[in-house]
Amino acid sequence: MPRPLWAGAISFGLVTIPVKIVSATEGHDVHFHRVHLADMGRVRTRKVCELDGEVVSQDEIGKGYEVSKDETVTVTDEELEQMPLPTAKAIEIVAFVDADSIDPVRISDSYYLAVDGQVAAKPYTLLRKALERSSKVAVAKFAWHGRERLGLLRIREGAIVLHSMKWPDEVRDPQELAPKAVEVGEEETEQALQLADRMTINDLSGFRDEYRQALEDIIAAKADGKPLPSPDKGEEQKAGEVVDLMAALNASVKAAKESRGEGATVHEMHPAKKTGGRAAPAKKTTASTSSRAKKSAGKKTAAKKRTAS
Repeated sequence: MPRPLWAGAISFGLVTIPVKIVSATEGHDVHFHRVHLADMGRVRTRKVCELDGEVVSQDEIGKGYEVSKDETVTVTDEELEQMPLPTAKAIEIVAFVDADSIDPVRISDSYYLAVDGQVAAKPYTLLRKALERSSKVAVAKFAWHGRERLGLLRIREGAIVLHSMKWPDEVRDPQELAPKAVEVGEEETEQALQLADRMTINDLSGFRDEYRQALEDIIAAKADGKPLPSPDKGEEQKAGEVVDLMAALNASVKAAKESRGEGATVHEMHPAKKTGGRAAPAKKTTASTSSRAKKSAGKKTAAKKRTAS
């Protein structure tokens, strides 16, 4: 099991569940050191007091809050731990809500809650079953890293997951970022839906961090004294280039079908006709339609000859 990041208890009404917080994810990023290019010596960050210019060690550093320009108040870790908060060492469940009512933008980090001792097994299982059968998620409050946080408890493969959430006033209003009203044709919308349908999958396990792989290839090549991998010379769309939206959608649907080995039938492109402000849908011409047109033309010619005689 990974090293616990926090130990406390879930407070569920009068039920107490001793738990440990364990990170639900792990990073695989490639980390670089800062080095002096002349001799490859490590370049480190030194913590220096701006008053006396002396380098200070970690045990000489504390927390300070600037009350005014000339006054700073220090707060110790012991004082923070002794704050009269019910959530100081507890994840206090305060409500249950429908899972669909939670805006994903409010979720930040994710953690697993592991039982802390055998005594926690039964109440842990009780809460897990309650969440599973109700199809709801629990909203909780807890204090961690010097602040009180809002959390979300849900079930993932038999384990209780704690999602750290943003408070409502921490989420920016997106209205100011929304584009001005524009008109989108029905055919364009249908093509976008068709593209989304062709790109729908049920399993995300096949995705890989290609950037990290390419970075590791560069590091390996340099370490072995080999030439660097050649860059991908695929076509890149120029920044700011205006494209035909419908043509782009058609090409995207075609590519999605071909990637799945399906036939690539797309809408024919015709000059747009104004019909109430929207482009008229392109008419499909089939072989049977063309044949009927030729027969009709032949009948009209024969009728004219009879009339002339």
